[in-house]
Amino acid sequence: MIKSINEIDFSPKPGKAYWVNCHREWREEVIYFLMVDRFHDSRKRHSLKFDMRHPGFGNEDQLQKPFGGTLQGIINNIDYIKNLGCTAIWLSPVFENNPESYHGYAIQNYMDVDKRWGTKKDLEKLVDKAHGLDIRVFLDIVLHHSGDNWSYPFDYNYNYFDGQRFPLDEWREKDRPIPVELRNMELYNRKGQIINFDNYPETQEGDFFTLKTFRNDGSLDSEDLQEILAKIHCYWIRETDVDGFRLDAVKHMKGNDINRFCSTIREYAYSLGKRNFFLFGEIIGDDETGNPYIGPKILPEDRNIYYGLDSILDHPLHSVLAEVIKGNSSPNKLIQRYSDLQKNALSRGRHGEFLVTYIDDHDQVGMDFKHRFSHNATPAQVVAGMGFLICALGAPCIYYGTEQGFEGNGMDDRYIREGMFNPDDKESNVLNQESWIFKRIAVLAHLRQKEAILKFGRMYFRETSKNGLDFQFPDCEKCLLAFSRILHTGEILVVYNSSPKEIKEEYIVIDTTINKEGALMQCIYGNKKKIRIERNIEQVTGRLFIKVKLNPMEFLIFKNN
Repeated sequence: MIKSINEIDFSPKPGKAYWVNCHREWREEVIYFLMVDRFHDSRKRHSLKFDMRHPGFGNEDQLQKPFGGTLQGIINNIDYIKNLGCTAIWLSPVFENNPESYHGYAIQNYMDVDKRWGTKKDLEKLVDKAHGLDIRVFLDIVLHHSGDNWSYPFDYNYNYFDGQRFPLDEWREKDRPIPVELRNMELYNRKGQIINFDNYPETQEGDFFTLKTFRNDGSLDSEDLQEILAKIHCYWIRETDVDGFRLDAVKHMKGNDINRFCSTIREYAYSLGKRNFFLFGEIIGDDETGNPYIGPKILPEDRNIYYGLDSILDHPLHSVLAEVIKGNSSPNKLIQRYSDLQKNALSRGRHGEFLVTYIDDHDQVGMDFKHRFSHNATPAQVVAGMGFLICALGAPCIYYGTEQGFEGNGMDDRYIREGMFNPDDKESNVLNQESWIFKRIAVLAHLRQKEAILKFGRMYFRETSKNGLDFQFPDCEKCLLAFSRILHTGEILVVYNSSPKEIKEEYIVIDTTINKEGALMQCIYGNKKKIRIERNIEQVTGRLFIKVKLNPMEFLIFKNN
């Protein structure tokens, strides 16, 4: 095991043919995010049979402890992810953690895989297996903080106070953290726990609870730290051939540090022939919060252009979409979300509109009551929620268990981190490829792979009408929601009835420049027949539309010929 960054060989690994994967852009991916500890252990198990959904495994006590999931368990069940229609896997952090941690975000050894989850060789095997199935692998990495690797005096949890620095009392273990370069007290802020996560600079300088924040003040020590972190993660690209990183807690770091790190990583990946290395980050906040971290930047001390993150997780969409899909909110805020996205995309580079979208995640930062999308949702609404993401702008991400209708909810993170396997009986799992939700999401995800329009097309929300004359954007909670994706002369129209009880029959506008009156639109998802395109000659605009009838919570997709 390497213990110092000075031991790393950055030349290409002898005999290694790195996976270039130039045929697919990152915005084409359908990502499957799993927590390694919760997806599957190394045992051979059979899936329980159920028609619609399963609550997942784990009682209140089990969910706050390690479950026993492994990298080998993912290797053994990777066909499940492939058959769901996913083209990329995002793994929770795999590096050696503090012993009490199961989630991966409390790292004490950056140079090795946590033995509870497997070995570096297992990670290499997983990546190779994924590449053989044309699946990319992204690692979740943590640059903002380390694990709870040292203590303040008297092992007291100091709180942030006006930027004051506190002493580092002692390292918790004699030989951790690794690499040894991180055993330097000047590489940590040492300013105590964050109390107010919305206060700057507290939110960047303070500790995440007991996790220890790295120094990020622009000092020479913080610059040395950034170099160490970059070399650590270049090492893992060299060793395992991974295809991207998801950066945790980005808004708690400075934009220049992220931009410099991303450029270094991207350059190293290029040196190995990996041209599409994907870098995306977690930023809890509005679009403006993410702008300093995405796209091309010129750093003050350098005349060169640095490229930051390719994308970020679409947190604003996550907070709006659920209520619209469940019929609890008008689509006004959803439509406004995409308007805001367009404005902020102007300085984010070529693919600025394309963020990583999701309806479920593993921590739901800022929410007092944690719950999955499926909580208080029907299976049809779960499919519609994922269907919206799969068809809309962005790279959709499926959080493990959503495809089986997991309904976890409670006062902390553990309740939304259920197990896909039963730690008690050693025989069963819920990797059920015959459940209704799984099969519906799989059809939609494979449709996205097939249809270039859904990956690259422009997006327009569509006006609707009940009489074919008076058209407007929907402005009620339980409505008919429609949007189009357009690519050259192709149009795909997505329609959803958010009412859980009422049948909706309305007219929906389509593009007048690429469609013709009397032509047909084919239903490519759902049970509808072809629908003829009509024109209302009484209107000066002469707009084109189709008339559709949807059952409660029905989700349909149409395509022009």
